[in-house]
Amino acid sequence: MERKGLAYNRDSAMSRQVEKYLEWMIGKGYSEYTASSRWYELRYFIVWSEERGIGDATEVTTAILERYRTWLHHRRLGDGRAYTSRAQYSRLMSLRGFFKWLKKEKKMAVNPALEMEMPKVGKPLPRNILSKEEMELVLEQVNPEGKMGLRDRAVLEVFYSTGLRRSELRRLLVDDIDMERGVVFVREGKGKKDRVVPIGERALHWVVRYLDELRGRLARLPDEGVLFLNKLGKAMSDDNLSYMAGQYVGAAGLGKKGSCHLFRHTMATLMLEGGADIRYIQEMLGHARLETTQIYTKVSIRKLKEVYERTHPGAKLSSSRAGRKTG
Repeated sequence: MERKGLAYNRDSAMSRQVEKYLEWMIGKGYSEYTASSRWYELRYFIVWSEERGIGDATEVTTAILERYRTWLHHRRLGDGRAYTSRAQYSRLMSLRGFFKWLKKEKKMAVNPALEMEMPKVGKPLPRNILSKEEMELVLEQVNPEGKMGLRDRAVLEVFYSTGLRRSELRRLLVDDIDMERGVVFVREGKGKKDRVVPIGERALHWVVRYLDELRGRLARLPDEGVLFLNKLGKAMSDDNLSYMAGQYVGAAGLGKKGSCHLFRHTMATLMLEGGADIRYIQEMLGHARLETTQIYTKVSIRKLKEVYERTHPGAKLSSSRAGRKTG
């Protein structure tokens, strides 16, 4: 895994220890994204330690970690803002995982992070949730006659219909959409857990149009079966998806910011407002901290789909302007 960005001594003992830790994570089935995120957090501790003459993780004590925690608390960003409690918590949790691994590997006799005090982190509500009418206005910003319009509309409809995460939608394959049953198979969501979620008739309508009229012209051989492709015939990137969604949200002139996650939050909020039980929303969103497997043993996809069709405002094709297929 290539390390870029913040300058640090790549040959120090701590740098090599972190590399070994990340290799262990990958070997244990953690995603590349999770390992990269862990690296992003840990490299700041490496630099902070080197500046204080600490080059080996085995030299770190609880007192040293307390100094680092205090430094994070008082540190200011370039614009003068303090680190948020959530940012501090993320950095310190990464250290907890790293030192727990060192202790497990018998590199340290004692885990210095075991008793480390963690900042209290609240659970902020999602901001800029859209109403049903606002969401319809965003969707109407897409011109299906444009060069990539059919793809863009299909992407936004799938986001809104299913509440998938950006990384989950990006990895969708054509075969993951079960047109007959009206469900989507999500492969290795957060926590590497698979799940099945309903998809509405309206979203399926736009996916079918995209498949019939555009995807074949975008695909290149060998075709790996990725559902949503960019102009070069490759899978869309996270940045592609965020930029595209953000552009349409901005074009709607609602004075609200957001991109891919805005569709996810809006879907969940509108379904809850429509009367859906929170258990079904949790299952659809596939939250990593929920015991997804246990929920699947209690709630069948049939029941989930029934509740979804009754509560989601965009589940039926007739609930919005679906557009006419061009000749």
